[in-house]
Amino acid sequence: MSDEQKFLDILETRNAQRGAEPTWIAARRQAGAARFEAIGFPNRRIEAFKYTDVRAIARGEFSLAEDAEFSRSSAAALTLPIEAIRLTFVDGLFSRALSDLSKLPQGASLEPLSQALADNHEAVGSALGRLCSVDFSAFSALNMAFFEEGAVLRLAPGTVVETPIILQFLSRASDQPVMSHPRVLVEAGARSQVTLIEHQVGEEGAANFTNLVSEIMLERGAMVTHYKLQEASLSDLHVSSLHLDQGRDSRFTSFNLNLGGALVRNDIVGELNAQGAESNFFGLFFAQGRQHVDNHTLANHNAPLTFSNENYKGILNDRAHGVFNGKVVVKRDSQKIEAHQSNANLLLSDRAEIDTKPELEIYADDVKCSHGATTGQLDAEAIYALRTRGIDEQTARGLLTLAFAGEVMEKVRVDAIAERVELAVAGKLPVRFDLAGLVETAAALDEPANKEG
Repeated sequence: MSDEQKFLDILETRNAQRGAEPTWIAARRQAGAARFEAIGFPNRRIEAFKYTDVRAIARGEFSLAEDAEFSRSSAAALTLPIEAIRLTFVDGLFSRALSDLSKLPQGASLEPLSQALADNHEAVGSALGRLCSVDFSAFSALNMAFFEEGAVLRLAPGTVVETPIILQFLSRASDQPVMSHPRVLVEAGARSQVTLIEHQVGEEGAANFTNLVSEIMLERGAMVTHYKLQEASLSDLHVSSLHLDQGRDSRFTSFNLNLGGALVRNDIVGELNAQGAESNFFGLFFAQGRQHVDNHTLANHNAPLTFSNENYKGILNDRAHGVFNGKVVVKRDSQKIEAHQSNANLLLSDRAEIDTKPELEIYADDVKCSHGATTGQLDAEAIYALRTRGIDEQTARGLLTLAFAGEVMEKVRVDAIAERVELAVAGKLPVRFDLAGLVETAAALDEPANKEG
């Protein structure tokens, strides 16, 4: 039996358990399954997966979760300690007990996908799959075939959600790994504002497979700040794609922060479709052991006077492998756009590896575009300079590593997220030092032996 057939057999069993569904859902499941069967799992002969081997997913023996039981104490240990509107999913299934919508303001609607489908499936159908079709990848096709749960967020025009919204995805450790294919839909009305946090986190030893697809639509003047904090166990497998449709004067800011997972693949696709649209993609990935983290981004400037800015940083230790592929496409009539892209990587081990590929594809002539990539190691002189201030070597290395991440971290506005990332990147630093001042000093001293990627 092929790897693909194994997944299709699980789907067939699940479909029989579900019974009759609305025609459009059944048709899309069928389209997803057919596409997945036709193209199969990607291999390394495909350019987009040249550096990423997904056989750990293809050959995995996964089932579908049957319940969302998770104790409050266990969840509390993993939950971000911030006041938030929260939807929680356990192995992909919605947990009402671990969710809290009490602070949801008027004008905002947030539901688990299963509830939104039960309430008004036709309204969901008009949005689901509009930005990410089954043709995007084998994983998007698989998601369309299996989707059951996720989140639907709708903001009426002018709605400002002051309290952050967290979509919390918990992964349990068990003898039987499970897979989930959640789907997130966000429709941000004109001039609405929201901070949306996607938190992927799991119990130690969890070895599950998550395949998430998110579609976010921003109408005129909408502002969405999206944090993805990925803290899955070092055995978890994680694939996600985020797709954007931006209207006039809208602004989308992404913080893609990857700390966990054995195999991680993130795709972000932005469509800047009207004048004044702005996309900001900030990323930081920290990997150690044999972790593999692959980030692919694409910003399509489909209209004049649009702006995109991207800054991704990678920190790799031990035998970790990182991949960055960032692409900006400027369409023929998209004059007076501005697009900047930067990827810098820090290797903490001689055996760590990075493959980076920034790309510009420009068909207009009146544009401002730049891109670049660097790779280096910690500067021995900077370490020595900090040690002369009485700082031990481990702390000095942690501070310099944190300083390297500073350009991204200084923009993070959620303290609990910043603390999680700083702890993972730099370790537990002594509080007796003026860390902010030391990091600033170290940043000034840190000049890695850069080379053009």
